[in-house]
Amino acid sequence: MMVTAPTLSIEAARTGRRRTFTNWAMTALLTATMAATIAVLLWVLGYVAAEGLKYLGPEFLTQTPPGNPAQPGGGFVNGIIGSLIIVGIATVLSIPIGLAAAIYFVEYGGRLARYARFVTDVMVGIPTIVTGAFVYAVWVVHFGFSGIAGGIALALIMLPLIIRSVEEMLRLVPNEIREASLALGVTRARTIVAVVLPTASSGIITGIMLAVARAMGETAPLLLTALGNDLFTELNPDKRMSTLSLQIFGNAITGFKAAQARAWAGALTLVVLVLLFTLAARLIARRSTISQGR
Repeated sequence: MMVTAPTLSIEAARTGRRRTFTNWAMTALLTATMAATIAVLLWVLGYVAAEGLKYLGPEFLTQTPPGNPAQPGGGFVNGIIGSLIIVGIATVLSIPIGLAAAIYFVEYGGRLARYARFVTDVMVGIPTIVTGAFVYAVWVVHFGFSGIAGGIALALIMLPLIIRSVEEMLRLVPNEIREASLALGVTRARTIVAVVLPTASSGIITGIMLAVARAMGETAPLLLTALGNDLFTELNPDKRMSTLSLQIFGNAITGFKAAQARAWAGALTLVVLVLLFTLAARLIARRSTISQGR
């Protein structure tokens, strides 16, 4: 049976209308989803800011919490300093290992790299409380609670994030750049250090800073490792240390209004710190020659 031209035109018109409707419906759905997500985010940030600004002031950034949680006043300076120290330890531990692993995965590969990449993917999905329990079993049991233990736990959380982000950035480096360097007689190791890494440096730094921002807000693993110390500012990472996230948790679960007010101010401080890391990562990403397609 032959299909006439008018019949084909009718079917084509129906198909076009169906595709147009589907495209319109999906666009509307995705737009509504995006608007709802942004609205929830703005609501959360606005609420935290409104509650936190009621208490946040100079003394909050310069004083430790009062001995009595029901007493107003005080601040979280020990938590701010502790967060910077513990996250700093985690960053120092995770960056070299993460960079080395990502370089091995991309530039060398092999069966071992495939197995290691699978382990990395598994680590990304492991709940952070499990990571804290692991560090508790292998470190805290033998050496006690400390900022070092908290740094190790956060380093294990940051490590797979750094590996995956650095790996993706290295894959974006054109192979022609590598081949040009090798054609000039440069060794592979020298090519990686002098050509590949500088080309992807902006993206690598962005991934690292986002991993740092993620670690800054972690609480669960620190409950089993750093444990916290609200009495005074501890600068020795071999001792128990407080972080902003631990102090927010500890003050929020009390029934005292003053402690909960400090928790809101701490939450706002933590949001600002994470926002600063995220903004820095975005600014660096804009300078990336890879992301700009150069």
